[in-house]
Amino acid sequence: MTLQDEFEGGDQPVDLMSFRDIERAVTAWAEHNFPHASADQQLLGVVEELGELAHAVLKSQQGIRGYSEEDTAEAQDAVGDLLIFLINFCNLNGWGVLNILRDTWAEVRERDWIKFPQNGVDK
Repeated sequence: MTLQDEFEGGDQPVDLMSFRDIERAVTAWAEHNFPHASADQQLLGVVEELGELAHAVLKSQQGIRGYSEEDTAEAQDAVGDLLIFLINFCNLNGWGVLNILRDTWAEVRERDWIKFPQNGVDK
């Protein structure tokens, strides 16, 4: 499999059903635990978790704590939390996460920043 195949999905089927199951479970969990949550609150959660991700990456690069496994675990936890907040943000706005991801990927994968370094498309 070439790198291009990997970018395009190659011959590996994407298990969309399991992602949809996760999306439904996150939505049900959020509705149960935070019935009055707003999309704005979810967006603020995204920002908070992004800060936690940046913190873990910075500390890892600086080697301040000396626990690269701990930094990795914190970064992965932040990514997971980001995804949960984003799923709920989209749900509260009536948006399908997979539809957004599919449509955006269809545009992004057409960009070639090596061939067109100014805009990825034609310059």
